Amino acid sequence: MLRRRELLGGAAALGGLAGCASLPAQAAMPLRRIGFAACIDQRKPQPIWESLLADRPDLVIFGGDNVYPDSPYSLARLRQAYAAAEESDGMSRLRRSVPHLAIWDDHDYGQNDGGAEFRFKAESKAEFLDFWKVPVNDPRRGREGLYHGQLFGPPGQRVQVLLLDTRWFRSPLKRTDQRNAPGKERYLPDADPAKTMLGEVQWRWLEDQLREPADVRLIVSGIQVVVEGHGWERWGNFPRERERLYRLIGQTGAQGVVFLSGDRHIGALYREAHAVPYPVYEMTSSGVTHPWGQAAEAGPNRLGELFTELHYGMVEIDWPTRVLRLAIKDIRGSAQRSQPIALNELKART
Repeated sequence: MLRRRELLGGAAALGGLAGCASLPAQAAMPLRRIGFAACIDQRKPQPIWESLLADRPDLVIFGGDNVYPDSPYSLARLRQAYAAAEESDGMSRLRRSVPHLAIWDDHDYGQNDGGAEFRFKAESKAEFLDFWKVPVNDPRRGREGLYHGQLFGPPGQRVQVLLLDTRWFRSPLKRTDQRNAPGKERYLPDADPAKTMLGEVQWRWLEDQLREPADVRLIVSGIQVVVEGHGWERWGNFPRERERLYRLIGQTGAQGVVFLSGDRHIGALYREAHAVPYPVYEMTSSGVTHPWGQAAEAGPNRLGELFTELHYGMVEIDWPTRVLRLAIKDIRGSAQRSQPIALNELKART
Protein backbone atom coordinates (compact mmCIF):
# COMPACT_ATOMS: atom_id res chain seq x y z
CA MET A 1 0.00 0.00 0.00
CA LEU A 2 1.23 3.49 -0.83
CA ARG A 3 2.07 5.69 2.09
CA ARG A 4 -0.42 8.46 2.77
CA ARG A 5 1.81 11.30 1.54
CA GLU A 6 2.37 9.47 -1.73
CA LEU A 7 -1.34 9.19 -2.32
CA LEU A 8 -2.06 12.83 -1.63
CA GLY A 9 -2.82 14.85 -4.71
CA GLY A 10 -5.84 16.99 -3.98
CA ALA A 11 -6.33 20.52 -2.79
CA ALA A 12 -4.37 20.11 0.43
CA ALA A 13 -1.36 18.45 -1.16
CA LEU A 14 -0.85 20.57 -4.24
CA GLY A 15 -2.08 23.99 -3.27
CA GLY A 16 -4.39 26.03 -5.44
CA LEU A 17 -6.74 23.09 -6.07
CA ALA A 18 -9.73 23.78 -3.84
CA GLY A 19 -12.88 22.24 -5.25
CA CYS A 20 -11.19 19.40 -7.14
CA ALA A 21 -12.88 16.73 -5.01
CA SER A 22 -11.93 13.81 -7.26
CA LEU A 23 -8.19 14.44 -7.06
CA PRO A 24 -7.26 12.22 -4.09
CA ALA A 25 -8.51 9.12 -5.94
CA GLN A 26 -6.75 10.18 -9.14
CA ALA A 27 -3.44 10.74 -7.40
CA ALA A 28 -2.70 7.00 -7.34
CA MET A 29 -3.06 6.93 -11.13
CA PRO A 30 0.13 7.43 -13.18
CA LEU A 31 0.87 10.81 -14.70
CA ARG A 32 1.09 10.72 -18.48
CA ARG A 33 1.04 14.38 -19.55
CA ILE A 34 2.73 17.12 -17.53
CA GLY A 35 2.60 20.71 -18.76
CA PHE A 36 5.30 23.24 -17.96
CA ALA A 37 5.03 27.03 -18.16
CA ALA A 38 7.25 29.95 -17.15
CA CYS A 39 7.71 33.68 -17.78
CA ILE A 40 4.13 34.93 -17.49
CA ASP A 41 3.63 38.69 -17.60
CA GLN A 42 0.21 39.40 -16.12
CA ARG A 43 -0.07 42.59 -18.21
CA LYS A 44 0.24 40.78 -21.56
CA PRO A 45 -2.23 38.64 -23.54
CA GLN A 46 -2.08 34.94 -22.62
CA PRO A 47 -3.63 32.95 -25.48
CA ILE A 48 -1.32 29.99 -24.84
CA TRP A 49 -3.53 28.67 -22.02
CA GLU A 50 -6.16 27.56 -24.55
CA SER A 51 -3.64 25.27 -26.23
CA LEU A 52 -2.24 23.98 -22.96
CA LEU A 53 -5.72 23.17 -21.63
CA ALA A 54 -6.61 21.47 -24.92
CA ASP A 55 -3.59 19.21 -24.39
CA ARG A 56 -5.40 17.78 -21.32
CA PRO A 57 -2.44 17.66 -18.92
CA ASP A 58 -2.65 15.57 -15.75
CA LEU A 59 -0.48 18.14 -13.97
CA VAL A 60 0.92 21.59 -14.77
CA ILE A 61 4.13 22.93 -13.28
CA PHE A 62 4.68 26.69 -13.11
CA GLY A 63 8.44 27.15 -13.33
CA GLY A 64 8.92 30.71 -12.11
CA ASP A 65 8.55 34.34 -13.17
CA ASN A 66 4.85 33.63 -12.78
CA VAL A 67 4.19 37.35 -12.39
CA TYR A 68 6.18 40.51 -13.19
CA PRO A 69 5.74 43.30 -10.64
CA ASP A 70 6.78 46.78 -11.71
CA SER A 71 10.22 48.04 -10.63
CA PRO A 72 11.46 49.11 -8.20
CA TYR A 73 10.19 46.41 -5.87
CA SER A 74 7.46 47.14 -3.39
CA LEU A 75 5.02 44.84 -1.66
CA ALA A 76 2.15 46.86 -3.10
CA ARG A 77 3.43 46.33 -6.66
CA LEU A 78 3.83 42.60 -6.07
CA ARG A 79 0.27 42.39 -4.73
CA GLN A 80 -0.99 44.32 -7.75
CA ALA A 81 0.78 41.85 -10.05
CA TYR A 82 -0.83 38.87 -8.33
CA ALA A 83 -4.22 40.57 -8.39
CA ALA A 84 -3.89 41.05 -12.15
CA ALA A 85 -2.84 37.42 -12.56
CA GLU A 86 -6.01 36.37 -10.72
CA GLU A 87 -8.01 38.14 -13.42
CA SER A 88 -6.36 36.21 -16.28
CA ASP A 89 -9.21 34.05 -17.58
CA GLY A 90 -7.07 31.28 -19.06
CA MET A 91 -4.68 31.00 -16.15
CA SER A 92 -7.56 31.09 -13.66
CA ARG A 93 -9.41 28.31 -15.50
CA LEU A 94 -6.27 26.21 -15.53
CA ARG A 95 -5.67 26.73 -11.81
CA ARG A 96 -9.28 25.79 -11.05
CA SER A 97 -9.40 22.67 -13.21
CA VAL A 98 -5.90 21.15 -13.40
CA PRO A 99 -3.64 19.96 -10.56
CA HIS A 100 -0.59 22.20 -10.42
CA LEU A 101 2.61 23.00 -8.59
CA ALA A 102 4.66 26.20 -8.64
CA ILE A 103 8.09 27.58 -7.78
CA TRP A 104 9.37 31.12 -8.17
CA ASP A 105 12.22 32.70 -10.08
CA ASP A 106 13.69 36.18 -9.81
CA HIS A 107 10.70 38.31 -10.83
CA ASP A 108 8.12 36.80 -8.50
CA TYR A 109 10.94 36.58 -5.94
CA GLY A 110 11.21 40.35 -6.24
CA GLN A 111 14.70 41.18 -7.53
CA ASN A 112 16.11 40.67 -11.01
CA ASP A 113 18.80 37.97 -10.75
CA GLY A 114 18.38 38.20 -6.97
CA GLY A 115 19.68 35.78 -4.38
CA ALA A 116 20.06 35.49 -0.62
CA GLU A 117 20.85 39.20 -0.30
CA PHE A 118 17.32 40.33 -1.25
CA ARG A 119 15.90 42.08 1.82
CA PHE A 120 12.20 41.51 1.16
CA LYS A 121 12.20 37.81 0.32
CA ALA A 122 10.06 36.90 3.35
CA GLU A 123 7.35 39.33 2.22
CA SER A 124 7.49 37.93 -1.33
CA LYS A 125 7.26 34.40 0.01
CA ALA A 126 4.10 35.18 1.95
CA GLU A 127 2.44 36.59 -1.17
CA PHE A 128 3.52 33.56 -3.22
CA LEU A 129 2.08 31.13 -0.68
CA ASP A 130 -1.22 32.97 -0.55
CA PHE A 131 -1.58 33.32 -4.34
CA TRP A 132 -0.91 29.62 -4.89
CA LYS A 133 -3.21 28.74 -1.95
CA VAL A 134 -0.60 26.67 -0.15
CA PRO A 135 -2.27 25.16 2.95
CA VAL A 136 -1.51 26.58 6.37
CA ASN A 137 0.03 23.27 7.52
CA ASP A 138 2.34 22.92 4.51
CA PRO A 139 6.06 22.64 5.46
CA ARG A 140 6.90 25.59 3.20
CA ARG A 141 5.12 27.93 5.59
CA GLY A 142 7.37 26.95 8.48
CA ARG A 143 10.83 26.95 6.92
CA GLU A 144 13.04 29.19 4.82
CA GLY A 145 12.68 29.05 1.06
CA LEU A 146 10.07 27.45 -1.18
CA TYR A 147 11.63 24.11 -2.12
CA HIS A 148 9.09 21.31 -2.30
CA GLY A 149 8.69 17.70 -3.40
CA GLN A 150 5.71 15.61 -4.49
CA LEU A 151 5.25 11.96 -5.51
CA PHE A 152 2.59 10.74 -7.94
CA GLY A 153 1.48 7.34 -9.14
CA PRO A 154 1.92 3.69 -8.18
CA PRO A 155 5.19 1.73 -7.94
CA GLY A 156 6.67 1.18 -11.39
CA GLN A 157 4.97 4.31 -12.71
CA ARG A 158 5.95 6.79 -10.06
CA VAL A 159 6.81 10.40 -10.90
CA GLN A 160 8.63 12.61 -8.43
CA VAL A 161 8.48 16.39 -8.88
CA LEU A 162 11.18 18.34 -7.05
CA LEU A 163 10.91 22.13 -7.03
CA LEU A 164 14.27 23.71 -6.21
CA ASP A 165 14.54 27.19 -4.73
CA THR A 166 17.52 28.75 -6.52
CA ARG A 167 16.90 32.22 -5.02
CA TRP A 168 16.49 32.21 -1.24
CA PHE A 169 19.90 30.77 -0.30
CA ARG A 170 21.96 31.58 -3.41
CA SER A 171 25.29 33.37 -3.01
CA PRO A 172 26.15 36.51 -5.01
CA LEU A 173 27.11 35.96 -8.64
CA LYS A 174 30.44 36.97 -10.16
CA ARG A 175 29.88 39.91 -12.51
CA THR A 176 31.21 39.77 -16.03
CA ASP A 177 34.30 41.69 -17.08
CA GLN A 178 32.94 42.09 -20.60
CA ARG A 179 29.25 42.93 -20.57
CA ASN A 180 27.23 41.57 -23.52
CA ALA A 181 30.20 39.67 -24.95
CA PRO A 182 29.03 36.26 -26.27
CA GLY A 183 29.33 33.73 -23.48
CA LYS A 184 30.06 36.45 -20.89
CA GLU A 185 26.86 38.48 -21.13
CA ARG A 186 26.29 39.11 -17.40
CA TYR A 187 28.17 36.62 -15.22
CA LEU A 188 31.29 34.48 -15.06
CA PRO A 189 31.83 31.03 -13.54
CA ASP A 190 32.89 31.27 -9.89
CA ALA A 191 34.61 28.25 -8.32
CA ASP A 192 34.69 29.73 -4.82
CA PRO A 193 33.92 26.73 -2.53
CA ALA A 194 32.08 29.02 -0.12
CA LYS A 195 29.46 29.90 -2.74
CA THR A 196 26.17 28.00 -2.70
CA MET A 197 23.19 27.61 -4.98
CA LEU A 198 20.82 25.80 -2.63
CA GLY A 199 22.17 26.24 0.90
CA GLU A 200 23.02 23.30 3.16
CA VAL A 201 19.52 22.73 4.50
CA GLN A 202 18.07 22.44 1.00
CA TRP A 203 20.97 20.24 -0.11
CA ARG A 204 20.23 17.79 2.72
CA TRP A 205 16.54 17.83 1.85
CA LEU A 206 17.36 17.12 -1.81
CA GLU A 207 19.52 14.15 -0.88
CA ASP A 208 16.67 12.67 1.14
CA GLN A 209 14.26 13.23 -1.72
CA LEU A 210 16.52 11.59 -4.29
CA ARG A 211 16.66 8.46 -2.16
CA GLU A 212 12.87 8.05 -2.47
CA PRO A 213 11.89 5.37 -5.03
CA ALA A 214 10.72 6.89 -8.33
CA ASP A 215 10.81 5.99 -12.02
CA VAL A 216 10.84 9.56 -13.37
CA ARG A 217 12.15 12.59 -11.46
CA LEU A 218 11.33 16.03 -12.80
CA ILE A 219 13.73 18.43 -11.10
CA VAL A 220 12.50 21.98 -11.60
CA SER A 221 15.03 24.82 -11.42
CA GLY A 222 14.14 28.42 -12.19
CA ILE A 223 17.50 28.82 -13.90
CA GLN A 224 19.08 26.47 -16.43
CA VAL A 225 21.09 23.54 -15.10
CA VAL A 226 23.10 21.61 -17.69
CA VAL A 227 23.23 24.38 -20.26
CA GLU A 228 26.53 25.71 -21.61
CA GLY A 229 27.43 28.51 -24.00
CA HIS A 230 26.10 31.70 -22.39
CA GLY A 231 26.88 34.09 -19.54
CA TRP A 232 23.38 34.66 -18.20
CA GLU A 233 22.17 33.07 -14.98
CA ARG A 234 22.72 29.30 -14.88
CA TRP A 235 24.07 26.58 -12.59
CA GLY A 236 27.36 26.84 -14.49
CA ASN A 237 27.96 30.14 -12.67
CA PHE A 238 28.81 27.92 -9.67
CA PRO A 239 30.57 24.93 -11.27
CA ARG A 240 31.29 23.28 -7.91
CA GLU A 241 27.61 23.36 -7.03
CA ARG A 242 26.62 21.83 -10.34
CA GLU A 243 29.25 19.12 -9.91
CA ARG A 244 27.79 18.48 -6.45
CA LEU A 245 24.35 18.06 -7.98
CA TYR A 246 25.63 15.56 -10.52
CA ARG A 247 27.50 13.62 -7.82
CA LEU A 248 24.44 13.54 -5.61
CA ILE A 249 22.38 11.96 -8.37
CA GLY A 250 25.01 9.23 -8.65
CA GLN A 251 25.54 8.73 -4.92
CA THR A 252 21.84 8.36 -4.19
CA GLY A 253 21.26 6.03 -7.11
CA ALA A 254 18.47 8.32 -8.30
CA GLN A 255 17.27 7.19 -11.71
CA GLY A 256 14.98 8.97 -14.14
CA VAL A 257 16.25 12.54 -13.64
CA VAL A 258 15.08 15.15 -16.15
CA PHE A 259 15.54 18.89 -15.57
CA LEU A 260 12.91 21.54 -16.30
CA SER A 261 13.84 25.24 -16.32
CA GLY A 262 12.53 28.65 -17.32
CA ASP A 263 13.97 32.17 -16.94
CA ARG A 264 15.46 32.68 -20.41
CA HIS A 265 12.39 33.56 -22.54
CA ILE A 266 13.31 30.80 -24.99
CA GLY A 267 12.39 27.20 -25.65
CA ALA A 268 15.13 24.60 -26.05
CA LEU A 269 16.17 21.02 -25.29
CA TYR A 270 19.58 19.96 -23.99
CA ARG A 271 21.53 16.76 -23.26
CA GLU A 272 24.60 16.46 -21.03
CA ALA A 273 26.69 13.29 -20.87
CA HIS A 274 29.88 14.62 -19.23
CA ALA A 275 30.57 14.08 -15.51
CA VAL A 276 27.08 12.68 -14.90
CA PRO A 277 26.14 9.13 -13.87
CA TYR A 278 24.01 8.80 -17.00
CA PRO A 279 22.95 11.22 -19.76
CA VAL A 280 20.69 13.92 -18.36
CA TYR A 281 18.24 15.99 -20.36
CA GLU A 282 16.84 19.46 -19.77
CA MET A 283 13.84 21.23 -21.22
CA THR A 284 13.79 25.02 -20.99
CA SER A 285 10.35 26.44 -21.66
CA SER A 286 9.84 30.10 -20.84
CA GLY A 287 7.73 31.84 -23.39
CA VAL A 288 4.12 32.04 -22.23
CA THR A 289 3.76 35.78 -22.90
CA HIS A 290 7.01 37.33 -24.14
CA PRO A 291 9.66 35.08 -25.68
CA TRP A 292 12.96 36.61 -26.77
CA GLY A 293 12.48 36.70 -30.52
CA GLN A 294 16.06 37.74 -31.32
CA ALA A 295 17.78 35.23 -29.05
CA ALA A 296 20.94 33.71 -30.47
CA GLU A 297 23.66 31.91 -28.54
CA ALA A 298 26.08 29.03 -28.66
CA GLY A 299 24.60 25.72 -27.61
CA PRO A 300 27.31 23.08 -27.30
CA ASN A 301 24.98 20.63 -25.56
CA ARG A 302 21.72 21.86 -27.07
CA LEU A 303 19.58 19.53 -29.19
CA GLY A 304 18.61 21.57 -32.23
CA GLU A 305 17.91 25.29 -32.40
CA LEU A 306 16.28 27.72 -29.99
CA PHE A 307 12.54 28.25 -30.30
CA THR A 308 11.70 31.92 -29.88
CA GLU A 309 7.93 32.14 -30.38
CA LEU A 310 5.13 31.79 -27.83
CA HIS A 311 5.30 28.31 -26.33
CA TYR A 312 4.82 25.95 -23.41
CA GLY A 313 6.48 22.67 -22.50
CA MET A 314 5.03 19.17 -22.26
CA VAL A 315 6.43 16.01 -20.69
CA GLU A 316 4.68 12.94 -22.10
CA ILE A 317 5.27 9.52 -20.54
CA ASP A 318 4.30 6.34 -22.38
CA TRP A 319 4.41 3.84 -19.54
CA PRO A 320 3.81 0.68 -21.64
CA THR A 321 6.83 1.42 -23.86
CA ARG A 322 8.83 3.13 -21.04
CA VAL A 323 9.54 6.17 -23.22
CA LEU A 324 9.42 9.80 -22.08
CA ARG A 325 9.06 12.62 -24.59
CA LEU A 326 9.99 16.26 -24.07
CA ALA A 327 8.22 18.73 -26.33
CA ILE A 328 8.24 22.48 -26.86
CA LYS A 329 4.79 23.36 -28.20
CA ASP A 330 3.72 26.50 -30.03
CA ILE A 331 0.53 28.57 -29.80
CA ARG A 332 -1.35 25.94 -31.82
CA GLY A 333 -0.19 23.12 -29.54
CA SER A 334 2.13 21.73 -32.22
CA ALA A 335 5.48 20.32 -31.12
CA GLN A 336 8.29 22.49 -32.55
CA ARG A 337 11.11 20.79 -30.66
CA SER A 338 10.85 17.21 -29.46
CA GLN A 339 13.07 14.55 -27.89
CA PRO A 340 12.11 10.96 -27.02
CA ILE A 341 14.04 9.39 -24.13
CA ALA A 342 13.97 5.73 -23.18
CA LEU A 343 13.60 5.44 -19.42
CA ASN A 344 16.31 2.75 -19.45
CA GLU A 345 18.73 5.48 -20.57
CA LEU A 346 18.08 7.43 -17.38
CA LYS A 347 19.89 5.14 -14.99
CA ALA A 348 23.51 4.37 -14.19
CA ARG A 349 24.99 1.34 -15.88
CA THR A 350 25.95 -1.47 -13.51
